[in-house]
Amino acid sequence: MRRVVFALLLIGSAAPSYAQTRSVSGQFGILGEWALTATVAEQADGAGRRWTGPLSLTHIGLCSANGPEEKTGELRLRLSDTPGEANATLLIEGTACTFHGRLKGIYDGVMTCPDRRDVPMMLSIQ
Repeated sequence: MRRVVFALLLIGSAAPSYAQTRSVSGQFGILGEWALTATVAEQADGAGRRWTGPLSLTHIGLCSANGPEEKTGELRLRLSDTPGEANATLLIEGTACTFHGRLKGIYDGVMTCPDRRDVPMMLSIQ
């Protein structure tokens, strides 16, 4: 009986398991005119390579007549088994854009969207 009570006390005192989160920031565009921020949570893939969360984009270029343009969406990030590579899908207003980058202090690569030309993109993952 004591063992059962002890086991129940141990189970009850265990801290709950929370998914890890990471902050993602970056910029993209020909002149780096869009700023990106996101907080992503680890997905259950068993290896800590998949992350998903809300995404916020702010146009920081000089051509903003009525203040900065802002957009929201979702970021799906995958860190590769190969060290130093990242892939992401950005879901913005019903459009899926993709990113592939290599780690050079930050993840440096290209974002590809349908019906648009590719643009440079940089991501920092904390």
